[in-house]
Amino acid sequence: MTHTLTISSTGDEVEIEEGQTILDACLRAGIWLPHACCHGMCATCKIDIEDGEIEHGDASPFALMDSERDEGKALACCATLESDVTIAAEIEEDPDALGIPVEDYDGTVEAIERLTPTIRGIRIRLDRPIRFQAGQYVNLEIGGDAALTRAFSIASDPADDTLVELNIRIVPGGKGTTWLHENLEEGDRIRFSGPYGRFFVRKSAKVPTLFIAGGSGLSSPRSMILDLLAAGEDQPITLVYGARNREELYYHESFEALAAAHPNFTYVPALSDEPEDSGWSGRRGFAHEAAKEAFDNDFRGVKAYLCGPPPMIEAAIATLMQGRLFEKDIYTEKFFSAADAQQIRSPLFRRI
Repeated sequence: MTHTLTISSTGDEVEIEEGQTILDACLRAGIWLPHACCHGMCATCKIDIEDGEIEHGDASPFALMDSERDEGKALACCATLESDVTIAAEIEEDPDALGIPVEDYDGTVEAIERLTPTIRGIRIRLDRPIRFQAGQYVNLEIGGDAALTRAFSIASDPADDTLVELNIRIVPGGKGTTWLHENLEEGDRIRFSGPYGRFFVRKSAKVPTLFIAGGSGLSSPRSMILDLLAAGEDQPITLVYGARNREELYYHESFEALAAAHPNFTYVPALSDEPEDSGWSGRRGFAHEAAKEAFDNDFRGVKAYLCGPPPMIEAAIATLMQGRLFEKDIYTEKFFSAADAQQIRSPLFRRI
């Protein structure tokens, strides 16, 4: 049985299957609703029910209080329909967003590469082409279990539409990443849904681009940089990548080659814990420090994209703001695990 969802602000109508969440149905129809954790914890996807009956699902009482439920509010990532429903939602239009519908994809693991001691590069050759915007992510099924999924950013170039590469860092004690590191093999079949996310380059701005990344947060910037260079972007592009030591610095040679081939691309690697007596001659310290030095503490006129561990993000935001870059020009990846969603958001930057 299906019900019809109407979005009053846009007039869009979406047919929703029994048990399907409002958010899933909208994303699969190519309609973007604000969201982040998808676990009913962060309240990013809060909507107003103007007419009809819904089931709230597993919405956290902290993200959606009883008083809000009484006022007709719901979380789109958890709510399902019990009748035809009309909602009001804040949908921010962005001229650079492609609005690609979410779909399910199957593929074969073509290669597994040890990128660092804790990060594996997994290349998936798809049964059919995928269209995605550089910077987006997928929800990967773990061990063929549709109920167990994990979100991973796409690291590959959108130009190869039957290949998706994921950089997966093992999380100590993590069920999903442990299985992917220890059990997944080349030749295995795999499934994911996507693309998700609103993390993409605002190309229409026609201004220099700065990426600051750390750890497996290099995935999205790699895809975005490959896409920009392939499209002939002539504005300056800078990647500042922070790792602890040389062993954890991956894609290093390929970024050096890109910098040599493209005069407008600058690659700035920085190591925070490399032995003093090693042969490393590049920058030492943290990514935000390297960015501050590279830009002489003046970030005016750029758009910055941040990907990496929360402490790196916090430090980068502070550095960018001290260097006179405003909130509207700073973007971060916004998918979270259930655990991430419970963390305090940055006091420096209200949109994170």
